[in-house]
Amino acid sequence: MDILYRTKNNKKVAILTGKGDLIRHVSDILDIMVQIQYNECDRMIVRKENLPAEFFELKTGLAGEILQKLVNYNTKIAIVGEFECIKSKSLHDFIYECNKGKHVFFKKNAEDALEALVRV
Repeated sequence: MDILYRTKNNKKVAILTGKGDLIRHVSDILDIMVQIQYNECDRMIVRKENLPAEFFELKTGLAGEILQKLVNYNTKIAIVGEFECIKSKSLHDFIYECNKGKHVFFKKNAEDALEALVRV
């Protein structure tokens, strides 16, 4: 995994790059938070493909655990990908509610994700 940084509107955003599941467990997100906070950053963009399928099955609780850690440590995240293909009303409701908040965003592309993160 590599972490690239972009600054826009005086806000630094970490962009995670790499193939496969980069975040499989709560400990993975904690490690990433330490890395980006060391670089004075509290915002990150992650691709949908870098999260395991279980993340998008809300009943597993993985999304809740990971996102709660981010909120607790005041780190904002935007998850980039196509979510329309997932056939879960509860997930779509969850995405809708997250996008109205200030910590977690689900966006179709990296530019929209960056915009959402620098607005908050």
